[in-house]
Formats: sequence, structure tokens, C-alpha cells
Amino acid sequence: MASDPTSAPHNSRRAPEPVGLYPHARRAGNLLFLSGVGPRQRGQAQVPGVELNPDGTIRRYDFERQCHAVFQNVRYILEEAGARWEDLVDVTVFLTNMPADFATYNRLYAEYFQTNQPCRTTVEVNRLPTPIAIELKCIAVVAG
Repeated sequence: MASDPTSAPHNSRRAPEPVGLYPHARRAGNLLFLSGVGPRQRGQAQVPGVELNPDGTIRRYDFERQCHAVFQNVRYILEEAGARWEDLVDVTVFLTNMPADFATYNRLYAEYFQTNQPCRTTVEVNRLPTPIAIELKCIAVVAG
């Protein structure tokens, strides 16, 4: 598999830089696996809609704004790796505040996935590596 060019890692020029040593996506056969995608924007440390306290803890955040940013970043990665939004077959969602944010997420998800309905799992986590409230882990099927 290592010599298969379709298994090469893919890095987007538009999605935010990874916070560790991993690619944005990696293809295996006709499957495209995306690493966890958050709402940060390329070249910026500040998370859209997040206000931090002086000690670096989150004062407040705009969850809806983060959702839109995450979906845009997923789209960037898919497109640059040769896939489309409609190719998504599985989405795992990590939320840091399920009681406060799930209804908003569910509403926005329904807007973005009206025609394509991948499998979905939503999990609450204590925290994510950066001061974000949402992260997506996705799998897409790529033709050819």
C-alpha cells in the first residue's frame, strides 16, 4: 500500500494548518479519511467567534459561527483531495457542551446535509486540543 499513490497524504492550502504531525486527509483505496477538523482559519490562531479570558480559558463562544467554519474547512479538504461534499458517508462529531450546543448543531447539520445524509455519531468530550467547541472526523467515498 505504501507505493500506491492514492494512499498519499493530502494537505489543503485553504484549511487551517494541523496542530500536530498529521495530514488533513489520507486516501486508502476509494475511501478518503479526514483528520479531525475544527473551525480555525488558515494562518490564524484565533478561533472564529471565541473570546478568551486572560488565562486562556474560554469566556464565551459563538457556536453557530464555529459550525459554519468547520463545515467550510471540511469542504476545502474534500475538494482539494478530489472529493465532494456529497461523497461524505460518515461523520463523527465531537462537542464540548452537548446540552448547550446539540440543538444548534442538529439544526445546522440538517441544512448542510439536506440531500446527502451520511451516517453520523455525536459524542461529548471534555475538551479539544485548541479552544474550540466542535470538531468533525469524516470519511468520504472517492470515485476512481
